[in-house]
Amino acid sequence: MASVELEGASSVAVQQAEVDGGGGGGEGGGGLKGNRKKTKKAPWKLGFACLRTEYDREGNFDMEVVDRAGERRTPTHLVVMVNGLIGSAQNWRYAAKQFLKKYPEDVIAHCSECNPSKLTFDGVDVMGERLAEEVISVIKRHPGVQKISFIGHSLGGLVARYAIANLYERDITRDFSQGNGECRSNGSGDPCVEEKFKGKIAGLEPMNFITFATPHLGSRGHKQVPVFCGFYTLEKVASRTSWFLGRTGKHLFLTDNDNGKPPLLLQMANDCEDLKFMSALQSFKHRVAYANVQFDQLVGWSTSSLRRRDELPKRRDLSRNEKFPHIVNVKTAETSSTQQEVTLEAKANGHKNIDLEEEMIRGLTKVSWGRVDVSFSGSKQRYFAHSTIQVKNYCINSEGADVVQHMIDNFLL
Repeated sequence: MASVELEGASSVAVQQAEVDGGGGGGEGGGGLKGNRKKTKKAPWKLGFACLRTEYDREGNFDMEVVDRAGERRTPTHLVVMVNGLIGSAQNWRYAAKQFLKKYPEDVIAHCSECNPSKLTFDGVDVMGERLAEEVISVIKRHPGVQKISFIGHSLGGLVARYAIANLYERDITRDFSQGNGECRSNGSGDPCVEEKFKGKIAGLEPMNFITFATPHLGSRGHKQVPVFCGFYTLEKVASRTSWFLGRTGKHLFLTDNDNGKPPLLLQMANDCEDLKFMSALQSFKHRVAYANVQFDQLVGWSTSSLRRRDELPKRRDLSRNEKFPHIVNVKTAETSSTQQEVTLEAKANGHKNIDLEEEMIRGLTKVSWGRVDVSFSGSKQRYFAHSTIQVKNYCINSEGADVVQHMIDNFLL
């Protein structure tokens, strides 16, 4: 295998290490693909060396800095990067490398692939559970980490929101095979184990929760999916054919009604009895939504920026940032002006007049969000805005590099 030396990180190399477990399992999962470890050499160059890449049998990997002697450092901040629909860990490859250039001593960038390709049709809940278990396996391999952040692209942002609720105040040291949820004490007079996990995600300090072009309000409703051009007929047809995307499609178009419960995305705008979705979100010090102003044909500006359409800035008032040319508006973190309690009762039994979009906005904006509006207007890559904002593939999405850099420069360590 070869190694890579990064610009700005003297005498360091990037290592993509094996992740134990966390892939392919769960409902709809393909299971393990065998016991052989798959190693792949990257033929391209970065800086003045090349990249050493090692995958586990499920395809997961994480990046961390090692010195020339091959010894690992002890970074304390785990950054979990989550792919979108029909995606893979490779979609975050560029951004992960930029993180290590900026913070070579501090960060482990874990690019999740427990939900690749067709597994993204299994539903937000199933994907979220898989991601939660994968994160636990990574933490166990890196016992020195103290902080955790999540970055999700598109559907990955919803999956990450479900996963953090699953991991909120969770004792990952518990023997889950015993199946008892009782509070343990170590017998030495220490407080209950659960007390040590209050306000934490998988026992770690929550720092950043960042989404890129994520349909927080789902894909149902006027202009939430720009490719439908705002035509109600097309939106209605799409809603009725959402089965094409499996359970995920039902979740995105809010047509799910499992066991008479409200749509999952509506549930995720509140704390539920078993999963504290909003408490988990609130535990993060920094929440930011990056959104495409235009040319994103899959996720509309409103749903990705968590704003009502009449709250969106006027395009004539947008101006380009000198340092980050595709950043056209940055709004500091704030909560919604409407602090009404969101109730889920009565919505499960066919109350058609309930505005689900408004209910989700009210719930999700009870916590503060920073909002960063992005425009690729004038760029040759503007019609790939949904992928370009993430730099999914540098060859065809390189215009989004400044957006990724903006996120990294404003990242809380």
